[in-house]
This record gives sequence, structure tokens and C-alpha cells, in this order.
Amino acid sequence: MLRVVIGMGVGVGFAITVPDLTAAESAAPEAAAVFIHPSILGASSCSTSGCHGGAGEKSLQYAVWSQRDVHSRSFATLTTARSARMAEALGIADPATSLRCTTCHAPLQSVKSSDPALLAPEARVTEGVSCASCHGADGDWLRSHTRPDFTHADKVAAGLKDLRDLHARATSCVACHQNIDPALVETGRHPRLVFELDGQTASEPRHWRETAGYNGAQAWQVGQAVALREVSWALQQRAATAAEIPRWQALLWVLQRAGDADNSAQAVALRAIPPVADAENFARAQSAADALARALASGFDAASVPARLKKLAATHAEFADTSVDRTQQACRAERLVLAIDRLLAALPAAARPPGASARLDALFARSQSIPDFAPAAFARELEAFAQTLP
Repeated sequence: MLRVVIGMGVGVGFAITVPDLTAAESAAPEAAAVFIHPSILGASSCSTSGCHGGAGEKSLQYAVWSQRDVHSRSFATLTTARSARMAEALGIADPATSLRCTTCHAPLQSVKSSDPALLAPEARVTEGVSCASCHGADGDWLRSHTRPDFTHADKVAAGLKDLRDLHARATSCVACHQNIDPALVETGRHPRLVFELDGQTASEPRHWRETAGYNGAQAWQVGQAVALREVSWALQQRAATAAEIPRWQALLWVLQRAGDADNSAQAVALRAIPPVADAENFARAQSAADALARALASGFDAASVPARLKKLAATHAEFADTSVDRTQQACRAERLVLAIDRLLAALPAAARPPGASARLDALFARSQSIPDFAPAAFARELEAFAQTLP
């Protein structure tokens, strides 16, 4: 079954039945709402000055997206010389129309190719990743979402994606920011992707008001669990490449180490999965990771952040273990420094240990290149970082 997901995910994406390009529905069976009338109106439906195209604090969303957000330029990326070279290497005639490219870079092109009746005339393929991609097919909720008597739950019931829920938010982003056809990387030289919800949320030009209870450490861990779910699903669909296995193992490893401070049933279940790359463990990891992501999105103890940070920093001895493959160590380090960065950022400024940021910079420098990764040097830097923690 083919599926195009116009929201870049399985759990909350607006979808139509065309190529199956994202995670198995078993992870989120409520995922795919299928509409039978024109449901995508295009970014112009949000852009008037009386709605999201104004200059005021509550009405500048369209301006932020169109002027500052790289998502608005994702279609244009497909028209560059670099994309042309990648397409030639992959035998793709036109990246601006190929589903292998447009599913993420130009979702409306994917809809246009499969069921153009779903698009309103003003919806343009050149919008790239626009409003409907992240917030849901707007034809179903556009009018009702301004009603003062509608609660947030009412709007979600009408079809607006619940991006306040971190599990739903991560699921909406992960498919295009994590999963990628290995041939695009190995043959087309597409950049390899690493999904990290909190860091990527922080770097996104802010066109929304974050909920009062947002916690960066919670977002980081939910995002990593969703990423593990997606990678585990992908590895069940095809033979894994040599580069994919250590990345799967590294994701499992960092979540298990961060979860050492968590005795919930979901964290315990994930810790029980061995890092053996086979179909059984991929399936176990997919299920356990999604359960953990949902549990963490529903409740998170912010007071546990220092303990999680210390657990991760204490892994320096593992990087000194010469019996672990160097590529595996490099992939672990890549995930680990991102984790430490987001956990440290989640602490109140006054609670961040003196010297920790400088040590973290050194860790980033040590983990930038997988071919050149030196586990022993990284272990020393990580131990020095650990010593800055109370």
C-alpha cells in the first residue's frame, strides 16, 4: 500500500492512500485520516492580515514562515544544481516531481500526483512544507479554529493537529527529519539525518507560543524515543545497510542510559532490549520506544534532569572500552553530545554547573567526524565534563 503523508509522520499526519513511506501503523494506528473532499487550501488561506499575515505578535505566523523558515524554501531546494546531480546519480528524471524527493520537500506535489481533487486551486506546490504539512489539512478546520467557544480539544477534533502533545509533535516531524532512503545517502550523497526534537524546535523561527509546561529535556527524550521507533520500523521493511545498524544501536544505547534514572515500566522494557540487530529486537524496540514516548509526553519529572545528565556523563568509561567498535562509539558520541546539550539547556541558568558549557563545546568538537573519531580522547573529555556536575 502506498501512502503520502502530508504532515511528515505517522501518528498525526494527514494522509492519503498512495506510497507507504513512513512508519508502520502499529506504532500509531489512529494515524491516517483520509478525506474525500478538497481539504488542502494552501498557505494563502492563512496569509491575510486579519489572520496570520499581520504584523502583530499574534498574527505574524505567515510572515515568519515565508521570510525566515527554511521549510518555505524546501521546494526550491529541488531546483538547485546539487539536487540535479543527486537526481542524475539516482536515475531520477526530475527531483521536483519525483515522489522520492517531493514527499518531504514538496508534499503538495505528492498529493497533486496521486489525487489532485484534494487540493484547492490556490494551493501551490512551490509552497514547500507549508501550513497544512504541520497543522493538518486546513479545509477541515480552518473556519472553526477561530471560534471563541471552541476549546483546543474541539479544534483537534475538527482536524487540527495537536502539536502541544510532544508525541504528536515528534511524530509529525520525524519521518522527514530521520528516515531517509539509504540510496539517497549512499548513491545520491544526500546529507545523513539525525532527528532531535528539542534542538530542532529551538532552532526553528518561532511562530507559535510554547505551552507553559514545555520542558526541553522532556522534548529531547520523547523525540529520541520516536526516532528509535521510526528507525526500528524502517529496519524491518528492508535489509539494513552497514551504516544503519550502529546508528540504531546508538539510539537504543542513549535512551537506555538516559532511562537508567527512570524506573517506569516503559523505561524498564526498553532497557531489556539487547543491541542485537535482528527482526525480533527491531520489533521490540519499535513497540517499546513508542510506549516510552507516549508515557514521557504524558508526564515528565523535571526534577529528574540532573540525574539523567549525570547518568549520561558517567558513560565515559564505556568510551574507553576498546572492545566496542569505533564506528559504534562514534555514533554513540553523536547522540550523546546532543542529549547532554539539551539536558543542560533544560536546567535553569543558575543551576548549570560552571565550566560545563566549555566542556560540552570540547565534546562537540571531538564528535564531529565519524571517520576521525578517537574514543579514548572523547572518554577523557566526557570524564572532565562529568567532574563539573554536582
